[in-house]
Amino acid sequence: MSNRDQKKRCWWCGDDELYQQYHDFEWGVPVHDDHRLFEFLCLEGAQAGLSWITILRKRENYRRVFDGFDANKIANYQEPKIASLLADPGIVRNKLKVNGFVKNARAYLDILDQGESLDSYLWNFVDGVPVQNRWKLLEQIPSNTAVSDAMAKDLKKRGFTFVGSTICYALMQAAGLVNDHLTDCYRHAEVTEFNTSI
Repeated sequence: MSNRDQKKRCWWCGDDELYQQYHDFEWGVPVHDDHRLFEFLCLEGAQAGLSWITILRKRENYRRVFDGFDANKIANYQEPKIASLLADPGIVRNKLKVNGFVKNARAYLDILDQGESLDSYLWNFVDGVPVQNRWKLLEQIPSNTAVSDAMAKDLKKRGFTFVGSTICYALMQAAGLVNDHLTDCYRHAEVTEFNTSI
């Protein structure tokens, strides 16, 4: 429960204002914009082994140094740019993860070259319709599912990296492919209603 507005929220955002803003306005809302989906995919990968709030606090820096997540620019990064990124304290300075952004940009552009969109590709895993879960307890929420397993396997086959099943499920939660707000969270009903109108 927030001390500021007394709204019942999912446990994970606590009293952190930035986390609450993300929870209240982004998490679980269906995303169909390729650019935003690509950003989410990259940032969820950057989160691996860390907490999401760590990445969320650095998101504006990521947007700045990664050219607004312009995949065409990222796909062409060379060693001098990689070196400058690894020297930037505003992001997680992990060489594998930074290089992973470049690899993922190239894999994403390959999808576009094949006449697909990232939107249609990802949403096909849930047949284009958000999965409406009705979890009452934190312990009920899975960290991965058969769908995220399949997504991870196919993304890897297509050349993406840092796309394990748990990361893919986090992406599905963030981008609204699943509604995993707890049923006593005020956003559960709002997101459910929104999802039924898309």
